[in-house]
Amino acid sequence: MQKPNLRPVVPHFSSGPCAKRPGWSPENLKHAALGRSHRAKEGKAKLVEVIDRSRQLLGMPADYRLGIVPASDTGAVEMALWSLLGARPVDLLGWESFGIEWVNDVTKQLKLKDVRPITAPYGRLPDLAQVDWSHDVVFTWNGTTSGVRVPDGNWIADDRQGLAICDATSAVFAMDLPWAKLDVVTWSWQKVLGGEAAHGMLALSPRAVARLESYTPPWPLPKIFRLTKGGKLIDGVFAGETINTPSLLCTEDQIDALRWAEGIGGLKSLIARSEASLEVIADWVAKTPWVDFLAEDPVTRSCTSVCLKIVDPAFLALPDADKTAAVKALVAPIEKEGVAFDIAGHRDAPPGIRIWCGATVETSDVAALTHWLDWAFAETRPTFKKTA
Repeated sequence: MQKPNLRPVVPHFSSGPCAKRPGWSPENLKHAALGRSHRAKEGKAKLVEVIDRSRQLLGMPADYRLGIVPASDTGAVEMALWSLLGARPVDLLGWESFGIEWVNDVTKQLKLKDVRPITAPYGRLPDLAQVDWSHDVVFTWNGTTSGVRVPDGNWIADDRQGLAICDATSAVFAMDLPWAKLDVVTWSWQKVLGGEAAHGMLALSPRAVARLESYTPPWPLPKIFRLTKGGKLIDGVFAGETINTPSLLCTEDQIDALRWAEGIGGLKSLIARSEASLEVIADWVAKTPWVDFLAEDPVTRSCTSVCLKIVDPAFLALPDADKTAAVKALVAPIEKEGVAFDIAGHRDAPPGIRIWCGATVETSDVAALTHWLDWAFAETRPTFKKTA
């Protein structure tokens, strides 16, 4: 098979950090408040701009609080878990590596006893009907390492007594979140809008704020996790007064990404861009015998972290360790050609391919990549046969 002629213009398909927005340049950061305190008027105004533009772009309810917190999405999730859990029993949903991380945090670090892990293998969702909404419920909206997302919020009870705590880092800005169904939502800058690392976002519903102000967990809280003082929410966290020092260069980059998103039509356009790329991959998979989606149910297929499994008999006959090596062999010539970087599946997932299709990725680049995948598979399949 000949090499394709058409190449992706941007070869960045990593699932985090993700591709910069189309047309991005360091020149876009020239107005960053560098060398200034984040507590100064200019620095704080930049942080507030990120909060305000994010709220507006996402259509967040006016009575929800939104703040910038340290340590990316992981920091935001752990801040929520350490600060809120323990008041009620907890249901923990896990169907890929990050959801399982939160299961481990709650059971092994917080050591809560009244906990129910509700899990499923890669490619599937757990039985959502098992969830008890008198409990607090912790879940990912989109499984970044499995490509499996919850299809909607219909399974979340409107009259829930517990809190719905949602890690939405690879869903926010690419999927339509039902805010009234969610009490805690976290994400990071480096996902769908292609921002820079180390900054997380934490959104709290009035119910979550009420929990914070009425419940004190029995364990000590590190300073960077503290959201209350004297039994009251620290309002400054949600008004640009960050708990630790943020990067104002990264902040400027996030402002640039948010302005770009507004300029192309807002949330609907961001979602449409991601869904269009998913559709391109779905069309390719439908006519390609060697590959399939890892997500078994089409309605659960992610439109951002699109995870694929190799179903060619020669590959399936390999021992598991050799499958991992075979995937590396498959993606190596594509990387060598400078066509696509970071498309091997996550190390904890079944060996396969993961293509980021968030809103900053052009659908035309995804389409071009599929031809290169066919070429690379044709080049490396004889290796599978020899190894098997």
